Amino acid sequence: MQGILSIQSHVSYGHAGNSSAVFPMQRMGFEVWPIHTVQFSNHTHYMEGWTGRAFSADEIKDVVQGLDNLNIWQQCQAIVTGYQGTPEQCSVIADTVRHVKQHNPNVVYICDPVMNNPGKGCLVAPGITQQIVNTLIPVADVIVPNQFELETIAQMPINSLDDAIEASRRALAKGPNIVVAKHLYGIGNEQFNLLLATPDAIYLASRPLYKMNKEPVGVGDLITATFTAGLLKGWSPLQAYQHCHNAVHGILKQTADSGEWELQTITAQDEFVTPSHHFPARQVASNKSCV
Repeated sequence: MQGILSIQSHVSYGHAGNSSAVFPMQRMGFEVWPIHTVQFSNHTHYMEGWTGRAFSADEIKDVVQGLDNLNIWQQCQAIVTGYQGTPEQCSVIADTVRHVKQHNPNVVYICDPVMNNPGKGCLVAPGITQQIVNTLIPVADVIVPNQFELETIAQMPINSLDDAIEASRRALAKGPNIVVAKHLYGIGNEQFNLLLATPDAIYLASRPLYKMNKEPVGVGDLITATFTAGLLKGWSPLQAYQHCHNAVHGILKQTADSGEWELQTITAQDEFVTPSHHFPARQVASNKSCV
């Protein structure tokens, strides 16, 4: 049984981390083997608070060892990682990626580099950002940062499309083959801007932003998962990116139309198979002489 190893946070109620990422990959036809870095009752943006706990690096390592005992790594198609609770968890991730790739060089590692961003309400433990930049990104095949994370990786601000292009090139130079940068408000905040950078070219696609009472959580996890599934279907990076952009728009539109805050991933699940809207990407730069 082939599958995707997904190591992320998990919430019981709503959609964030694995509870945002696992179902889209399954709906697009893939088995998923989730490992939770934390298990909370709900995501941390609720005023009522949340309950649950983070798992230790040793506990995650123990689950990975159990999978290793099954001798299944030849069946692993991809490793997806998102929110990590401690710097030690990042070390376990890096060790796991290297170990799995020793058994299966074809496995693809997709890293959503979730970093400390108090302005957005995203808080991670001290030391995690450094571990992501220095340990995870160099071994990643694909990274899916938001603007703040891309700025941190590239060590530059993004206030224009040219800035975003340069930042994505700097990120590619750190090791990944593909960068998918989400919510690039620095190049215009009237729309949701999603950028794809490969060693050959850079593309930009934009979709409408919908007004909601509260900003939905888990959209980044949804983007990462949907793009991963597209790649594993054998689509080109551009095809996977286009499909991801269109499908996630459908989920957000359904969420806005329903008046809900939590992503309507289940209600709008057909979007993962046949998106109802199409927003064409345009090439904004060539990379053939840059990487």
